[in-house]
Amino acid sequence: MRVFKATGRNLRLGAAVAVISTIGLAGCSTSEVLNQGYVVDQTALDLTPVGSSREQVLLSLGTPSTTATFDNEVFYYISQKRVRGAMFMKPKLVEQSVLAVYFDEEGTVRQIANYTLQDGRVFDMITRTTPTGGLDKSFLAQILSGASGPQAGNSIARSIISGGQ
Repeated sequence: MRVFKATGRNLRLGAAVAVISTIGLAGCSTSEVLNQGYVVDQTALDLTPVGSSREQVLLSLGTPSTTATFDNEVFYYISQKRVRGAMFMKPKLVEQSVLAVYFDEEGTVRQIANYTLQDGRVFDMITRTTPTGGLDKSFLAQILSGASGPQAGNSIARSIISGGQ
């Protein structure tokens, strides 16, 4: 039976390996915080009580991130906080705030609401894509299944294979 002895050389080597690995791992964890969008200022929010005009909201809060789609009756001020553990990792959404300012028919503030991640589901404001119903098929799957019926798909596939003749 062989017993390992803790000699001075082994201890120095172990300490050197521990220090180098700690330095190497410390370089990987940056914990970068990314703030995007409108940061709500409480004093600016206090300048826009219920009953304020649309112009007063624009002067105190600034231009909204977006407005309602079909009318200008709601201003949305959106902010997000994302954290990335390391440079090669995808940022993770940790905080989201949507400040909604609702107007009535006369253009005065009817209600002010602040929504967070706990109030609803996360929505993507960056890609500007709208999910649609139905199947998500690739180009090849659409050709093989048929663009507008099984016969159309066969004729399209035949015309591609035969070179358009």
